[in-house]
Amino acid sequence: IDSVKETIQTQERDEIMSDEKKFEAFKCEMLKKNEEEYGVEIRAKYGSDAVDGMYSRIKGVTHEQYQEWERLGQEILEKLSAAVAAGAAPTGELGREITELHRRWLTLMGDKYDVQRHRGIAELYVQDERFTAYYDREQPGCARFLQEAVQHWA
Repeated sequence: IDSVKETIQTQERDEIMSDEKKFEAFKCEMLKKNEEEYGVEIRAKYGSDAVDGMYSRIKGVTHEQYQEWERLGQEILEKLSAAVAAGAAPTGELGREITELHRRWLTLMGDKYDVQRHRGIAELYVQDERFTAYYDREQPGCARFLQEAVQHWA
């Protein structure tokens, strides 16, 4: 709330906000939007403590961590698309590499690594059509490849 107020005040005074303050406002807006869009669903599925913990970890993320998280996410998508297009096996070397990238992506925001959680998240990618659509938007089959690779390598 303070960050949003400061953003408004800065704009009203026609001042330039620091990148750090802009990033803090961005995180607040991102969490607000997530809560509005998915809050009821994720709190019912995972519990308020888990959701609040995730929000707290995101609030503590630095701009550099966020940029690395975004970069890793893009690298995963690119490698998935290439692997599926090439007909690679999820149990092969590319599957192992993508699983490791996905593990790093999952833990970059401060989460401790948990094999069962990793496998469960990968399972969601094929069970929930929203995740499937995200991973398959460039190359159909990417969500399934990631799910199978994580099940094998995690």
